[in-house]
Amino acid sequence: MKMKTLSDNLPIFGRILLLVFFTLSLASCAKEALDYNHPDVDLFVKQLKAGKYSTQSPDGLSSMPKFTAEDIEELLKYAEDLTVIPAFPLAPVSYSAGGKLRLGECILWTVETIRLGHNASMGCKMVHADAENYEGIYFLTDEEVLDAAARYRRWWEGRKYPRTMWTIDPCYDEPLCGSGYMWW
Repeated sequence: MKMKTLSDNLPIFGRILLLVFFTLSLASCAKEALDYNHPDVDLFVKQLKAGKYSTQSPDGLSSMPKFTAEDIEELLKYAEDLTVIPAFPLAPVSYSAGGKLRLGECILWTVETIRLGHNASMGCKMVHADAENYEGIYFLTDEEVLDAAARYRRWWEGRKYPRTMWTIDPCYDEPLCGSGYMWW
């Protein structure tokens, strides 16, 4: 009776290794699904950057996931990211005046939408408050978007301290107050 050696079993080990390799390959290629009702901010941003955002609402439309005030702090971590993204989930009736979509500006739109309780505007673009129309010349520069992000961050930090009857801050709940920027 001849004893089997490792070399006799190599084809079996090879098959097992191939099976493990293919299983891991398929698992890593699987699309990460974003839960519409309980979205993960990091996954949302990852999908936006990759141009692979496709979360559907219960009615079957591709739309914004249901972020809440609890997500604002996590969202604001991406507010200064000026990466140009290929698309952003806006309302079906939104107007696109063109121009590049910057991740941070769209994240600020998301925060503003949470703050207001409804869509902040029909697009994730800020313009100068004195704009005569919504042409691209009135869109904010990268530096102005970074300034807006800093204003939103200060606003959020200020929200940690309750407003009292002695609070004398007309901009207490208005992140863009005094900035000269507005959502179009």
